[in-house]
Amino acid sequence: MALGGSRPRGRRAAGGWAPCAALALGWALGWALGAEPPHRCRPDTALLPPPLRRLGGPALLRAAVPRLRGGWSPCQLYRYPPGAPRPNGTGPCTRGWHYALPAAGLRANLVTQWDLVCASRWKVPLEQTTHLLGWTLGSVTAGLACDRFGRRPTFLLSLALAVPVGLGVALAVDFLMVLVARLLFGAALAGAFLALYVARLELCDPPHRLGVTMVAGFFWIAGELLLPGLALLCRDWRVLQGAVTMILALLAACWWCPALLLESPRWLLATRQLERARKTLQALAEDNCPQDSLLAELEAVSEGPPQPRYHSVCEICGTRVIWKNGAILGFAAFIGSGIRHCFTRNLVPHLPHFFSSHLVLVSTEAAACLFVCLTAERFGRRAILLLCTVLTGISSLLLLALTQYLLELIVLTLSVVGTAASHAVTMLSIFFASEVLPTVVRGAGLGLVVGANFVGKAAAPITAIPNSRGFFLHHVVFASFAILAVLSIMLLPESRGRSLPQSLQDGESQRRPPLFRRPPREDHLPLLAPHAIPHDYSRLAASTKRMLRSPEPPARCSRAPPAPWGLPAAGGAEHGGTPVQGCNGNSRTRVVEGLGEQRFPRGGAGSCPRSSGAGSPGAGVTPPGGAAGSQ
Repeated sequence: MALGGSRPRGRRAAGGWAPCAALALGWALGWALGAEPPHRCRPDTALLPPPLRRLGGPALLRAAVPRLRGGWSPCQLYRYPPGAPRPNGTGPCTRGWHYALPAAGLRANLVTQWDLVCASRWKVPLEQTTHLLGWTLGSVTAGLACDRFGRRPTFLLSLALAVPVGLGVALAVDFLMVLVARLLFGAALAGAFLALYVARLELCDPPHRLGVTMVAGFFWIAGELLLPGLALLCRDWRVLQGAVTMILALLAACWWCPALLLESPRWLLATRQLERARKTLQALAEDNCPQDSLLAELEAVSEGPPQPRYHSVCEICGTRVIWKNGAILGFAAFIGSGIRHCFTRNLVPHLPHFFSSHLVLVSTEAAACLFVCLTAERFGRRAILLLCTVLTGISSLLLLALTQYLLELIVLTLSVVGTAASHAVTMLSIFFASEVLPTVVRGAGLGLVVGANFVGKAAAPITAIPNSRGFFLHHVVFASFAILAVLSIMLLPESRGRSLPQSLQDGESQRRPPLFRRPPREDHLPLLAPHAIPHDYSRLAASTKRMLRSPEPPARCSRAPPAPWGLPAAGGAEHGGTPVQGCNGNSRTRVVEGLGEQRFPRGGAGSCPRSSGAGSPGAGVTPPGGAAGSQ
């Protein structure tokens, strides 16, 4: 990782990795806030006949609350006709609910605070969907800000906004205020996540990009694992929200120091902010950080226009390769996050407690991160993304068609494999997109891909709405999309070992290598790219002149060779050449105006080549004793 010497390297590594744990706490906070504890209706003695109103304890529960196979009814109370000792039906709860606490380590959360159960249970998926909508909007908005104002200012501004919004969530007085504050809180966290992701990636050299990003992923997983312990310490959802907000405030205060997170020099060079780029590169050089490629690029663009040049995300629509790559990877990220609910649904009956389900889901995420870290650098991004997408699609199709015929152990195995594979598809799609998108639009393009990921995540709370009948259709649609994603992934280029594209022209020059053949480490660009390289032939002419010089003495020949590229033909006065000299078995010579006597390799042994017809490069050559241009 190109982050400097030993101490600067550790400081910059902390600046790129440590915030991931705090952001993961804010992301996983919704799991604890919306955890639904076991509950039942409180007995209402007003609904009981007079003889039963004096009962208490278990007898009162048996008389007022229906008994189900798994325990007391969570949403119903008995209804008695007037004067009858036995109930003739049931009805909704009238005096609230009794909750079996703690839930997810908390004695109070959003569910218990506003009784979001039974008829109001739909409000929990609404809150989760609203929070994911905030992450989607924050990703798109922060991506645009990254390309216009820079990675570091966007990161710091997002953290600064997360602090007051997080306090607003903790101090909310009603459920509507919670919805609005959670929406803005998710948007602020998404902005910080995206800006940090791009800035960290652009400070790495090609061999270390994947490793540095996956280590950041492990820090994210560590933050998710810290949530249950923090919840056990706080015991109340408002205190937990306040604690996470204070961690973000501390993060914003510490990361205001430029030593922990520098502005991306790649973005500064790509947008022609040369003075800021020079200062950033000098800071890296003082930390014993070699940046030869960026320094060379700085010298190359120093003669360009001094004004910064920013690019809009709308320019992606005018491209072909960049647009295709972004659309495919956004689609893959959407499929990987959306299909995950099809697998976790089979795990829920076996993981009734919050801590066990949370641990299993985070463990599958860690396994996916480790798998990508070990394989994507060795076999390539495209091959591993294709493999994980195939595993996801096959697991989904098998569960869709054969769940009722398979053993329970096989169903659980397919669900765990599908969950881990879908995690790998999501994280590798986002990382792959960050490598193939050019620097000038990397923030906005990656924001769209990450936004598509959170749109897919919203499928889980939507299908969890009570009385929803759309799960089977959801499973069929996403399984079909997974097969379509397999076909589209093969159209992607390979980015392993290659430098990040800087301009739109660099992004358009990426090509798709063969699937089963190891691609070259760098793209082989054409000699003269139509939009990137100016038509300057001075070096080509100088090289041609050096190639044409020969120290060997001339030999006589009966015929003259054709003239070289761009030079006048030997022969008559109308062509500016002189009559021919001669040739031997291996070479022939002639005198060309402006270059002197030149030597040319012989086209074949034993005789000189024939001249071409009139008007061609070899026309007008006069052999000894013959007419000009004769054969």
